Amino acid sequence: MPAMSPVRSKLVFLDIDGTYAVHGVVPPGHEDAVRRVRAAGHRVFLCTGRSKALLPTGILDVGFDGLVASAGCYVEVDGNLLMDRRFPGDLARRVVSLLVEHDAAFVLEAPEALYGPPGVDDRLRALLGPGGGQEQHGADDFLRALRMLEDLSEVSFAKVTYLAATAPWTELLSSLGPRVGFVPSSIVEAHDFAGELYLIDVHKALGIELVQRHLAAERSDVIAFGDGINDLEMLEYAGVGVAIEGSDDRVMAVADAFARGPHVEGLVASFDDLGLYRPGHTRLDPEPGHIA
Repeated sequence: MPAMSPVRSKLVFLDIDGTYAVHGVVPPGHEDAVRRVRAAGHRVFLCTGRSKALLPTGILDVGFDGLVASAGCYVEVDGNLLMDRRFPGDLARRVVSLLVEHDAAFVLEAPEALYGPPGVDDRLRALLGPGGGQEQHGADDFLRALRMLEDLSEVSFAKVTYLAATAPWTELLSSLGPRVGFVPSSIVEAHDFAGELYLIDVHKALGIELVQRHLAAERSDVIAFGDGINDLEMLEYAGVGVAIEGSDDRVMAVADAFARGPHVEGLVASFDDLGLYRPGHTRLDPEPGHIA
């Protein structure tokens, strides 16, 4: 029997919340699966809406080849920074002023830290409690990286999480103009008055494309896993887009394949189905780097 052709190495991108982790906790089977995939010569990246400062404690310890964070604004590969996109100064100041005007509990998310006004720590504790939030964060997630400043007018940030505003998101976006987008909050029920603000022209797929081009890989070798609305573009862009069962209908509609959720270590079987435990080879660096 003739020898089978080796599998081309893949670039695997994993959303964190609801895909790779449950409430920020990674199941052991997922950690082992990532190690096996990387040992087979494929590259694995986290691809998350969280800023680097808001990553769950210890999540990078398993070893990854890079990170796409802040929903595409921040990209690094093998420890090398490829992109660090933030709100332009004029727009950033307008966002802060508007959130203060509408008495929101907000944090400005940058790769190095989270920034907020004095007293926001107490408001976050009251709104979220100390543990995991409804889907993702509890107050502790924010507080461990939080720096409170009296003057936030010169803070540089990539995205914003806010809660308990006195105006609905439609009014905020109307005031901010077409450069800013909105995603409803997944950590509190009051979706009209809580959510994330981001640069409308940035999304996860742009970060993935930057990684792909940096590594001289083909788009067809990109495999992406996600479950949220902010994963739509990356699932559409990937050669294979994998949605987590139970995701929003819009996410399910663009997927090429499906995986079970992290509560049952669904990536373990999905990686196997996609052949990611088999050795791959291509012109990519044969010794993947490590982020820790």
